Formats: sequence, C-alpha cells, structure tokens
Amino acid sequence: MTDTAPRNSERLVAMITSPLESEYAERIAAAYPAQVELIYRPDLMPATRYVGDHGDPAFRRTADQEREWHELLARADVLWDFPPNERLPLHELAPKLRWVQTTSAGVGQLVKRLGLQNSDLLITTASGIHAQPLAEFVFAALLYYSKELGRLREEQRAKLWNRFCGIELAGRTIAIIGPGRIGQEIARIARTFRMRPVAMGRRNDPARAEALGVDRLYDHPELKQMLAAADCVVVCAPQTPETDNLLGADEFAAIKPGAVFINIGRGTIVDESALLEALQDGRIAFAALDVFREEPLPPSSPFWEMPNVLVNPHSASTVDTENAKLTELFIRNLGHYLAGEIDRMSPQLDKRQLY
Repeated sequence: MTDTAPRNSERLVAMITSPLESEYAERIAAAYPAQVELIYRPDLMPATRYVGDHGDPAFRRTADQEREWHELLARADVLWDFPPNERLPLHELAPKLRWVQTTSAGVGQLVKRLGLQNSDLLITTASGIHAQPLAEFVFAALLYYSKELGRLREEQRAKLWNRFCGIELAGRTIAIIGPGRIGQEIARIARTFRMRPVAMGRRNDPARAEALGVDRLYDHPELKQMLAAADCVVVCAPQTPETDNLLGADEFAAIKPGAVFINIGRGTIVDESALLEALQDGRIAFAALDVFREEPLPPSSPFWEMPNVLVNPHSASTVDTENAKLTELFIRNLGHYLAGEIDRMSPQLDKRQLY
C-alpha cells in the first residue's frame, strides 16, 4: 500500500463498493467536488433486499462486468467498504488504495483474512454507528422476556384471559462483556430502567468504570465472579484472539441461575454446545441471539425450536437511519483526509488488536 498522505496535484478518486442509496452517493459527491471524483456504479453491485442492505453474498458479476469493476478499482485511492467476493488480493486490484471506510464495526477478522494486518492501509470503521440500535435490541429482548410478550400474543390469538406475574427490570444487574461504544450505550439505557450495569474489561480500574458508566469493572480473571452476580449477560465484544471461545462450559456453569443471555457480539465468542445445555437445564432462562458461529443459522440448529430462544438473523444493528449516519461519517473523515488531518479521522481500526 502507498503513503496515506493525499496528493494535491489531482482529484482523489473514491469508489463506493457496496450498495448505497443514490441520495447518499449524491451527498458524498457534492461534499468536495473540486477535490474528489466519486465512482458510483450501482449497476455493478447487487440489488438491495432491504433498507441498509450491504449486498447479497451470492451476487456475482458477468465476466464483462467484472472486468469493468476491476478497472474502476485500479483507479481508486479510497474505498467505501471492502469489495466483497474478490479472488485477487486487494493490493493487486487497487494498487493506489490508501484508505478504506468500512460500513461495519467488526472488520478486524476480515482485515486479517485479506492479509492487511501488517499493511500501512488506513482503515476507519463504523464503530459507534450501530450502538443505539443494538442497545435498543438488548432492551427489546429483555422486555419481551420479562413482560412475556410472546405468550401474550399467542393467548390473544386464542382469546385467553390468563393473569400472570411479570418481572421488573429495576434493581437487576446487567453484565456487559465488551464495554466499548455499544456497551456504554447499554449501560446508559440500563440506568434509565434503574438497573445496575457492570462490565468486564481489560482491567478493574474504578476510574475507567466511572468513565464507562458502570458500577464496577471486572477484569478477565474475574469473569466468573461477574457472571455469578448477573441477572442478564450481554455479549457485545469484538472477535479477537482474546475473545474467541471466551464463554465455555465453565463460564455458563458459573452464570446465575435464571439469567437472561444476549449475544450481539460475535458467534465465535460463545461455545454454542455449552449455551444449549445451559438453556435446556434452565440455568439460562432465556437467550436472544443475533449472531451465531455459522450464518445463516442452519435449519438443523436446535436453536430454531427452543421456546426460550429468540433468533435474530444478524440484523439487530441494521436500521433505516444507518446509511445516513455512515454517509455523515464518511464525509467528515473525507474532509480530514483531504486536509491531511489523519489523526482526526475516526474510528480508526487498530490492526494489531483487530478492533
């Protein structure tokens, strides 16, 4: 990869490589027209299946389309997203490339697979963009379980009037594994429900806990201690060598009986066999799962049939405002890039730590 400093002698070439509504592409093109040439070819990208769709993985271009697509990539200094399903290394397809703005936060493993971990390529992520919708999903799941909304809907259809006793969230402890931007938003909302947020981080520093908005910050050796005290466990950590298989049989055995388990992080963090056992024996009363080790979740997976599991097809982060926020982020970073203010571009991926 080449130096990240922008050239002043010619316009920067930026290319959108995943589906984006035309209104947002126009907004990007209009931001710095004298300094940036924007390549936007929706005819060479998959059609969107829903608002915020970043492309069907099964999409393939014709040979002629692929040739044209690669010619465009060869001109690009900047990419909106990593181009998917490419057979050739990115540095061969885009030899001028100096910066990629991704549309996802969890791109560390992709960067590693692409062989870019030791490159000088600048990568900014969407970290923080999805914090609000992911936090909303956490509390939607908690309310779904605690207020028995699924059962209420079924009994409404059956015209049954069965009074019951629900669960109050106030006073419960919510344990957050991964106190980044998403975890901090979860902690903030938890306090509005008068819950007690705690988290596991790299160190149990009281000053750091206060900054994150949690009552206590546990470190990794204290994970089981935190799990034993938690009424709800939320996984929102990125996939890294440190988090792979973080929650196994021993950790699920340590969880407070009757706890709720929510995973909006990555499927590889969880031993799914141990999770299934904990769900079957009732140690975990309810699980809301947005991510799995294998996606799409195979029809043979027992998670589909479990009455105490809510399956979400890795869509908790996708909302109708996502691309507007991503566009604002890209334009802001583009301005810093053109001004040579590389340090002000954010969030930047730490390629060593993969988040």
